[in-house]
Amino acid sequence: MPSPTRPDRKFLLDLEGIDLSATIADRDAMFELIPHRFEMALLDRIVWVQDGGLSGIGAMKVQGDEFWVRGHFPSQPMLPGVLMVEAGAQLSCYLYNLRQQSPQLAAFLRIENAAFRRSVTVGEELFLLCDVVKASDRRFISDIQGVVDDQICFEARISGMRIGEFER
Repeated sequence: MPSPTRPDRKFLLDLEGIDLSATIADRDAMFELIPHRFEMALLDRIVWVQDGGLSGIGAMKVQGDEFWVRGHFPSQPMLPGVLMVEAGAQLSCYLYNLRQQSPQLAAFLRIENAAFRRSVTVGEELFLLCDVVKASDRRFISDIQGVVDDQICFEARISGMRIGEFER
C-alpha cells in the first residue's frame, strides 16, 4: 500500500483500506460518463469513488505503445506532465458526471499550482487521486494528484465547466 515518502508531502486521499487493484468502472463504463476517446482516453479504470462522487481514484497503466512514447524521449520515455494533468482532469470529469442527472460535456478551464515531482515511464501504473473542492451543476474545482508506488508524481488544482450536452 503506498504511503508518502516524505512527511511534508501527503497524499490527497487516505489510501488506507482502499484496494488499488479494484475496478469499479472499466473503459466501457467510463465512456458512458466521459467523452474522451482514442488517443486521448487516458484512464484505464476507476478504482474507487466516495459516495456522492466527491472523491475518487483512477488508474492508467503506461503500456509503451502510447502516441508520445516514441518522441518523449526516445532513449528514456517519460509521460508528459500535461498528460498526467489531463488524466486527472478526466477523472474529475467522471466524478462531475456521476453527480449529474445526465452526462454533460465538461472542459477544464484552469490549472493552478501544478508541481511535478517524479517522472512516469513505460511499465508503471499511475494512480490519479481527485478530491472535489467546490461543485455545482455548472462548474467544479478539484485537487488532483498522481502517485506511482509510494511517490507523488504531480499535484495541481484544476477548474472545469459544463460546455454542453455530452453526446455518446
